[in-house]
Amino acid sequence: MATHDAIVVGSGPNGLAAAIELARAGRSVLVREGAAEIGGGLRSGEVTLPGFVHDLCSAIHPLAAASPFFRSVPLSEHGLEWIEPPVPLAHPLDGSEGAILKRSVSATADGLGADAGAYRKLFGPLVEDWQRLEPAVLGPLVRVPRHPLALARFGLAALRPAASLARGKFDGEPARALFAGLAAHSILPLEKPATASFGLVLGVTGHAVGWPLPRGGSQRVADALASYLRSLGGEIVTGQPVESLDELDARTILCDVTPRQFLELAGGRLEGRYRRSLEGYRYGPGVFKLDWALSGPIPWRVPAWGEAGTIHLGGTLDEIAASERAPERGETSERPFVLLAQPTMFDPSRAPAGQHTVWAYCHVPNGSTVDMTDAIERQIERFAPGFRELVLGRKAWAPADLEDRNPNLVGGDIGGGANDLRQLLARPALRPIPYSTPLEGVYLCSASTPPGGGVHGMCGQLAARAALRNA
Repeated sequence: MATHDAIVVGSGPNGLAAAIELARAGRSVLVREGAAEIGGGLRSGEVTLPGFVHDLCSAIHPLAAASPFFRSVPLSEHGLEWIEPPVPLAHPLDGSEGAILKRSVSATADGLGADAGAYRKLFGPLVEDWQRLEPAVLGPLVRVPRHPLALARFGLAALRPAASLARGKFDGEPARALFAGLAAHSILPLEKPATASFGLVLGVTGHAVGWPLPRGGSQRVADALASYLRSLGGEIVTGQPVESLDELDARTILCDVTPRQFLELAGGRLEGRYRRSLEGYRYGPGVFKLDWALSGPIPWRVPAWGEAGTIHLGGTLDEIAASERAPERGETSERPFVLLAQPTMFDPSRAPAGQHTVWAYCHVPNGSTVDMTDAIERQIERFAPGFRELVLGRKAWAPADLEDRNPNLVGGDIGGGANDLRQLLARPALRPIPYSTPLEGVYLCSASTPPGGGVHGMCGQLAARAALRNA
């Protein structure tokens, strides 16, 4: 006889969100985590030197700030404190301040010269519409929208290639580069359809909710979610990997895994079109990640860049576009687009007094074995001469290293699968309820389901709601 109403496989943000949603509905829930620690992409640790706490995957959390799920859970009562840097994002350029995304649309636009009006025209209405757009952006795309006019205004721009939108809307390099860096979070060539949607969503969240970071590291987010789940009666066990669905005895099973792992769990129980869809599911480029322990703050050429939690290091639109085309061709870029976070500028608890941690990665072909350490550090030195002189220790993570630590990061893909238009619409397969599977009572709740990657918990919450409706 089953001892739990539901079992959740995996304790990443979506697995924990699914478990919380089920527990709030009165179900008895067990979360089984194969690793020794909970969290999935929400882990932190001392990987360079003692006393330096680094985020092992996610670091900055705009989608958590925007997430209806996160707003619904009282995580501050369970030890979580969000920190909002004075500036969400800086985008340096050679010979100038570049672009700085501030919380205010107008203040951001004021720094973009002749493109100020165009920036206000593009982002102003979207920020005003954000509460109407949020359910559609953070949910399945294939459904009837609650606010069709607001979604139509967003969709007309969002479906465009990011490079085309940037060149069509802006004349100056700062605005074009800012948008290119935002859109490059799609981990796709910027000439691909719908890459503009990533630039728009991340830009809007920067203005509407900010790009916060958790005090003490991203592990604190997972720990707070787990604490809240336990307060609801949920249970979590670690160090207990699931090898097969057959070993799980519960009426409802939710799997925070990607299609590759789910096929292994299901064994021969899956067949037909759904199995073929999972077998054909496409993973995106990987990332090469670096963590540094520094003796002091990054010596940015422009001091204002030190006020930003996140820095996009890639130069111009053309440079970023070239960097993001390379992984698609199975190549790495000599001047990669680098996403960098400097959390200890705002959270000194993560390092010894006066010292700092830095987190950064660039996009590489899935499963790449190329060491990108020098290329990434050259991009930092380009805008912060003397950076390398501050390095006390570093830890490099190739795609295989990331996958070893978290099997969901297949080939180093941090998004749970390629973000192209087809997989945005059919993720992981085209079904009326994308979280359901042909197996009765078994659901997927990972980033390989809508709305995709990022720390927002919505895949888990929406999968759990689907399971509750069908229970």
